[in-house]
Amino acid sequence: MALTDSFIDPAEQALAKEFLDNGYVVKDVDDRAALDAMRAEIVRLACEHRGDVVPDDHDGFLNTLHERVAITEINPLRLHVFNGLNQHAWCRPTYLKLARSVIDAVVGNELAMQNKVNLSIQMPRDETSTLAVHADVWSAETPFEVVEWTPLVDVYDTKAMYILPPAANRTVRERMSHMPDGGKTFDLFAAYKDDFQWIAVPYGKTLVFSPILLHGNVRNDTDETRWSLNCRLTGLFTPYTSEEKCLGRFYTPITPKVASRVGMNFKPPEGFDG
Repeated sequence: MALTDSFIDPAEQALAKEFLDNGYVVKDVDDRAALDAMRAEIVRLACEHRGDVVPDDHDGFLNTLHERVAITEINPLRLHVFNGLNQHAWCRPTYLKLARSVIDAVVGNELAMQNKVNLSIQMPRDETSTLAVHADVWSAETPFEVVEWTPLVDVYDTKAMYILPPAANRTVRERMSHMPDGGKTFDLFAAYKDDFQWIAVPYGKTLVFSPILLHGNVRNDTDETRWSLNCRLTGLFTPYTSEEKCLGRFYTPITPKVASRVGMNFKPPEGFDG
């Protein structure tokens, strides 16, 4: 039937329900060849930093980095790869391309994107690389954003990140508000340790989640090194909640449509009241 009574197609409705129910979606990347090429450049940059020959087995190289690099050496290597990756004009467009169908459905198609694509490396039993439980909106980021989080190796168990599901997350504010210090000394991880979900994401898939939800990672107790990329995206015209993390400083407009560009440049005649 050509006629419809819905503005949203069924596939997008199903994706929206999954996102609302879980706070995240995990989907195949839209362009596997682009992900493979991006990972290959990351391996090349890591080898460049160390003076190594680039291996044929990219997955094996990344998973076993801890066999060749000490924990004290990891941050200089990470910064070299991060800076080299973000110098490429293709970095952010390609990264968005990996999850474009999900981002368009969940956020929209007029987007602002974080200025850099971030890189995280977490070696086995490295206590210095853990990320304490937090919600990005508590650091003045817009509640309208999502995080596109893409592993460069298979992640699972403590090699993965954890997220607090929406139902449990809705109780956090009330519990903290009843404490004498406003919850400043509240051990969030201990309070919700049985509720957190560790999200297994195989290489070739991407995780898109709402950073309103509490999330983080713990010590990686697997025998493999975790590598992952992440970047934040929001609707171009959604509110920004701080001067530090606003359009132009933290986010860059990337996909304004022509009607929006025309409208943003419109100036009414002098003295015109409407």
